[in-house]
Formats: sequence, C-alpha cells, structure tokens
Amino acid sequence: MADPSQDGAKKVRSGGPSELAKAEERTALWLLIPTFVIILIIAFYPLGQVFVESFRQREFASGNPGTWVGFQNYQQLLAVTMRQLPVELGDDGQPVVEDGEVQYESWVRVLPREPNRYRAVWEFGLFGNRYVVGAITPEFIRAVWDTIVFSVVAVFFETVLGMIIALALTAKFFGRGAMRAAMLVPWAVITAVSARIWEWMLQPTRAGLFNTVGSALGLNDGRTNFFGEAALQLPSMIVMDVWKTTPFMALLLLAGLSTIPKELYEAARVDGANPFRQFFSITLPLLVPTLAVALIFRTLDSLRVFDIFQVVLGRSRYSMASYAQDMLISVRDVGMSSAASVVIFILIFGFAVTYIRILGVETE
Repeated sequence: MADPSQDGAKKVRSGGPSELAKAEERTALWLLIPTFVIILIIAFYPLGQVFVESFRQREFASGNPGTWVGFQNYQQLLAVTMRQLPVELGDDGQPVVEDGEVQYESWVRVLPREPNRYRAVWEFGLFGNRYVVGAITPEFIRAVWDTIVFSVVAVFFETVLGMIIALALTAKFFGRGAMRAAMLVPWAVITAVSARIWEWMLQPTRAGLFNTVGSALGLNDGRTNFFGEAALQLPSMIVMDVWKTTPFMALLLLAGLSTIPKELYEAARVDGANPFRQFFSITLPLLVPTLAVALIFRTLDSLRVFDIFQVVLGRSRYSMASYAQDMLISVRDVGMSSAASVVIFILIFGFAVTYIRILGVETE
C-alpha cells in the first residue's frame, strides 16, 4: 500500500503543488472573499456606474432619468482638428503686414462650425506656416495637456529632489532626527492651506513675498502676476506641488535606502569605487523597486490633481479633475462629467502599466 506522505513528496519533487499547498490556497481564497466583496461594492460598482453615465445625457440632481446618447459625450470632449491659417490679404491682393509680421486669417473663419462648432485651443507656427488646433470642448483639451505637463514636470523634480534629500539624510550628522521630522512639515500641511499660503506669497503686488524679493533684487518690477499671466500659471502650480510633495518622495526613497545592506558599500570602498560609482552600481539598481512604487503613487496622484487648481485658479484654468467637478456641480451635466472621469481613469491606468513595464516591476 502506497504511503500518502511519499505521494506528496513525489508531487513536490515533480514540481506539482502538494495537497497541503492546495489547502492553503483554498483557505487564502476564502479569507479574501470579504475583501473582494468590499472592493466590489465601494470601487467597481461606482466605477461601473460612471462608465454607464458617460453614455447618457442627464442633469445632475434632477428627477429626469436622462437619455442614451452613446459616444456623443466622448466626441464632444475629445474631438480635435488642425487647420492651416491662410495669409490675410489686403484690398490689393497682397499679404497684410503689420510691424514687419505677416498677418493671418482668424481661426473663426477656418475652424468648422457645422455640425459642431470648434474653438481654438492653440496656434503655432511651423516651417513658415501658421496652424490652429481646434476642439469642440477646448477647455478639456487644455486641461488634459496641462495635467500631463504638470504631472511629468512635477514628478520629475520631486523625484530628483527627493533622492537628493534622502541620500543626505542617510548620512550620520548631528540633528539628523530633527531634520527628518522637519522635512515632513510641507507634506503634513493640508493642501488647501498650502495653496492659500502660496497664493499670498505669489500676490501680484509687493505684498507678495516673491514680488517683494524680486523687486529688492532687481529681478522684476514687483508687479508680476503669477496667477494672471497664462505663461506663469502652470509653472506656479508645479512649484507649489513640488514644495509640498517632495518630502513624500524623500520619505519613500529613504525607506528604500535603509534596506540596502551596508556591507555592499564597504566592499565597494575597498575596491576603490567613488561615491558616484557606488550610487549607479549599488544604490540605484537596488532602489528600482522602491523608486517604481514611489513614481507610480506620485504620478497617479498628480494626474488626478484637483485641490490646488480649484483653490488658486478656479474656473480660469482647469486640471482634468477640476474640469470634471465643474461639469458636475456648475454645469450639472452628469454625462460630460462622467466621460471626463473615464478619460482620467484610462490615462492613469495607461501611466501605471507603462511605469510597471519600463521599470521592470515584478507582478508575481
């Protein structure tokens, strides 16, 4: 008669799972069922409702059930066209020139008006020609572009500065504990409060800190409108976010640095490796998993940025999340708000998958 323990041992040696391993898997699945149910209720069900509402046209907080419109909301949000602007001609048939520059026709005459009216998003010159990019909903297209630029630039600087701070705080020096605690102060401040602090510091008069310092140093006239000039709005948002969130990146990277064995650095110093060689040969490769997690967390968070745009810029300039909120609360259009939210979800999912593949994060 065969011994059951010997059969189990043969399965283990042959690479197949033993009965004990299968029993443990079944127990783990039963224990995870409550978690799956909770996730289904609080995450997947609302997400599914948002997907469904994005195909309907309905007024928020009304008894009207709305109508099914298919992809119409997505078409209004994402429809984009690009047209070349013709040179404006005078009565003599020659190009109109003002201040030494050739004048072009207005985008109003070039962009389609039927069946949907397109409005200008950007104008740019290329190879001696002038082009205009138009959209049915230019505010959302700008919001998508601004959010992506904001996320890429802010996360880049937060990662670089966070790495520098984390490396500095791994060294032993007097007051290191106090410095680690002080580092977290900007991150601990509520975002709405920090936005108001920066709004005061960036006031367009000498009452603002930056205008006062800039005027004293002769860098400006003390009247720079950081939130009123379109070219300065996005950089100001990026600076605010970098100041607040760099400590979060530094904290995550500091935790990753603490897991690297000190013996590796000692061996590298014995072999004559300088600090730069140690960083690129030891620190960075072993820090990749932690760096990947930090990048994913920060990128996902920055792509759904809402508070600083809403508090400081309001309806003058949107992020994707603030646009979706404005469509729901101010315009009361559930369909457009839901479609914008779905676009945000798809972008975030795409960024997450891209990070995981590029950084080689193990999923097993």
